[in-house]
Amino acid sequence: MRNKVNSLLKRGIKVVGDGMLLNIIQSELRHEISNPRFLGVETGKLGAFKLDCDSPGNRDIVLRRQFNSGEEVVVSALLQQEPIDDADDDDIAFPRGAVAKVCISKPRLSSILQFDCRVSETARGSSDFDIERAYYIRSLCSSSSPYGGNFFRELDPRLQDALKQYLTSKGISEGLTNFILCHLNKKEQEQYVSWLRKLESTVTHSLKP
Repeated sequence: MRNKVNSLLKRGIKVVGDGMLLNIIQSELRHEISNPRFLGVETGKLGAFKLDCDSPGNRDIVLRRQFNSGEEVVVSALLQQEPIDDADDDDIAFPRGAVAKVCISKPRLSSILQFDCRVSETARGSSDFDIERAYYIRSLCSSSSPYGGNFFRELDPRLQDALKQYLTSKGISEGLTNFILCHLNKKEQEQYVSWLRKLESTVTHSLKP
C-alpha cells in the first residue's frame, strides 16, 4: 500500500485546497472498499498453531505452537518493505511477500534455534518458504551465534534441505505460509483503509465553518 499512499499524497500536493484533497481521498476510499483484493484467494490454515499476537496497530503477527513434550515453536512475521516486481500479474494474489523468524525452544534448555525465512507466493493459491539465516542462541540474555548466517546458501545442499524439512516437521507447511501471506496482506489493506478514514475525517473537520 505504500506506493498508493505516496501516489495519493503526490496527487494531493498538486491541488490547492482541502476540498479537492478531500475528493481525492474519498475517491480512493470508495475504490478500496468496492474492490476487495483478496476475495476467493487461498487463506491457508493455522494447523496446530495459534494466533498469539495480532494487534491492529502493528504490522507483525506472532504464531505459537506447543508440543506435549514441552517444545515450543514461535513464528513472528511481517510483510516485506517493497512489493514484488510482478504484483500486478493475474497469477499472483498477494502484492507482498513476507519475512518470518521461526524460533524453536526445547524443554529444560535455555538455548533457542532461530531461522530467518522468506515466505513467497509460488503460484496463485500456493506458497513456500526459504531459509536465509540460521542461528543458535545460547539464551535470551546472550548474543546469537549465526551458524550458516549470511553464508547459509553456501552450506552443503543436503544440510540446507534437512533444515527446511526440520521446520516443515514443526508445522511450517504450505498451509501456514498461505495463512501468513493472506493474513498479513489483508491486515495491511485494513490498515490502509483505516488510515484513509482518519485522513478523511481530519480534512472534513478542517472544512467545517
